[in-house]
Amino acid sequence: MKLIDVTAKFQTEDQCLDYIEQMRWPNGEIGCVHCGEIGHVSKITRATAGDNKRTRLYQCMACGKQFSATSGTIFNDSHLPLTKWFLAIALICEAKKEMSACQLQRHLGVNYRTAWYLAHRIREAMQDGGVLSGVVEADETYFSRRKPRKGNPQVKKENTDIVLGLRQRDGKLKLIPVKDTKMSIMEPQILKHISPDATLQTDESAVYWIIGERHFPGRHQKINHSLSYAVGDNHTQNIENAFSLLKRGVYGTFHKVSIKHLGRYCNEFSYRFNRRGEQLGMFDATLKNLTRGQALPYKTLNTSEPI
Repeated sequence: MKLIDVTAKFQTEDQCLDYIEQMRWPNGEIGCVHCGEIGHVSKITRATAGDNKRTRLYQCMACGKQFSATSGTIFNDSHLPLTKWFLAIALICEAKKEMSACQLQRHLGVNYRTAWYLAHRIREAMQDGGVLSGVVEADETYFSRRKPRKGNPQVKKENTDIVLGLRQRDGKLKLIPVKDTKMSIMEPQILKHISPDATLQTDESAVYWIIGERHFPGRHQKINHSLSYAVGDNHTQNIENAFSLLKRGVYGTFHKVSIKHLGRYCNEFSYRFNRRGEQLGMFDATLKNLTRGQALPYKTLNTSEPI
């Protein structure tokens, strides 16, 4: 769904609630979120002067408990109107090179803390499962805490964050922040996200060499970058292109990011990259994840360790 469609279709809280109800109960029969009873539900409508109170409630005739369309979702205890939630989802989904909290703050007319928290909760819902198969390119890239200056591209290793990139040719992308490029760290990530019958494509790093010999015998292609960047199908240019887009977004939009939140930024970029041909369905997919996912408390987000 495009941004212009979202602004036209969801102008009121009731319109947003109708859409969430349709998404949660597509057959039209409201089900109790407490006991699971379907159909035996009474609808309660009320007039409210506050933006953070739902205009409609449901009461289960079996267990007697009340609930709303947003009960059990990330929207349940939010004081932000659903219209702004929907607009924020559309803005972040359509931002090819990310959307900063400052820009979201200006668009939505909220304070910075609200915009920052809102963006991270949406990013938390942007996650892809599954493993990569076929030919999978693997490489790592380094982020300096500040963008390197022209003419002085060298940065100290202790001042960099590392992202492992895995991209299936003509398929999905996964970006995983890692603490180091040691074998003990890289090997579990590669085995977790790559199918055991896949073909591994890397450079001639000793770590990848050993992983290929151990787990991908006869299915490990290596390119020597000191001699050539590509020899036929033997290359890692697809993952390097993804790194280029990621860095343009991080350095150009956020300027710098905290290592403890880098995983969410990587998830967001991968999620959007994997759906670059499905723009119309991205809004619905993200909204579904938000209605099914657990809330991300501000305290947890603000004090969390690197993910």
